[in-house]
Amino acid sequence: MRPEALLHPTPAGLFCPIGRFHVDPVRPVERALITHGHSDHARAGHAKVLATRQTLDIMRLRYGDDFCGEEQAAAFGEEIDIDGVRVSFHPAGHVLGSAQIAIEKDGLRIVVSGDYKRGVDPTCAPFDPVACDVFITEATFGLPVFHHPDPKAEIDKLLTSLKQFPERSHLIGAYALGKAQRVIRLIRDCGYQEPIYIHGALAKLCDYYVGQGIDLGDIRPATIEKSSPDAFKGAVIVGPPSAFQDRWARRFNEPLIAFASGWMMVRQRAKQGGVELPLVISDHCDWPELLSTIAEIGPSEVWVTHGREEALVRWCELKNIPARPLHLVGYEDEGD
Repeated sequence: MRPEALLHPTPAGLFCPIGRFHVDPVRPVERALITHGHSDHARAGHAKVLATRQTLDIMRLRYGDDFCGEEQAAAFGEEIDIDGVRVSFHPAGHVLGSAQIAIEKDGLRIVVSGDYKRGVDPTCAPFDPVACDVFITEATFGLPVFHHPDPKAEIDKLLTSLKQFPERSHLIGAYALGKAQRVIRLIRDCGYQEPIYIHGALAKLCDYYVGQGIDLGDIRPATIEKSSPDAFKGAVIVGPPSAFQDRWARRFNEPLIAFASGWMMVRQRAKQGGVELPLVISDHCDWPELLSTIAEIGPSEVWVTHGREEALVRWCELKNIPARPLHLVGYEDEGD
């Protein structure tokens, strides 16, 4: 069987015609398999959704109880038959509940990685390499310039700034799902035990992470209407990046704006966003990790779904690995 007969791109996203399902479709479909809960991969309105229990829970928190018509939870490693196609979910290491999806038929296995990272992250299950014939990889940071530093070294910059500017509120921009919880946990793992204040938009997801056994320490609502801005002198406040562009952020005491993202390697992005303290913390693979992952898995073919596709395709070709860009649209970098 040719791989394209088992899975191929369509305007709605990757489609398996034999199993009659889509993977991370960008529009409502009859049956959707979802890799993780970020909004560019997990959309509401599908008739049937198959995903990990945590991803289903996260979709419900974000979209409400009626986010789909019918849901089915898949445990990691469990094999599920869909019209003669075997599918299984495997940890992707991206955010809580994130999965790679293996799709198998007649001895051919295709693995859709979704978004993934290889670094240590206690807030989600680590990436599990799955042997396959075709590996479908993202390439968010698929350029040789991207070499991400040790996340704890980035948190050390924050802790140093707290000591240097004890009177200033330190506001950290971090996306609501995955990045915010990872940053809070990193701060704890680096020895900071003071209360960490969070924007209301993070509360439900932080509560869910805690309920799943992820220790975030003492987190409190950053509700300054009930207290003086002076109460937040030297405090750490975490919120969605969008909140730092409005009056909410300006109410704090001499706010120092930080932003946790792999894109903070690009100085112009930090400057345009008014970021005083860029923290290069990514939930995606950097260039060396993309290459080492492909080498470790050893697929016969590589398909690149989104991001900096051409450079990774070219590297594969130089290594005599057949590769192609899929040019899928509708996938952004919400998680980073």
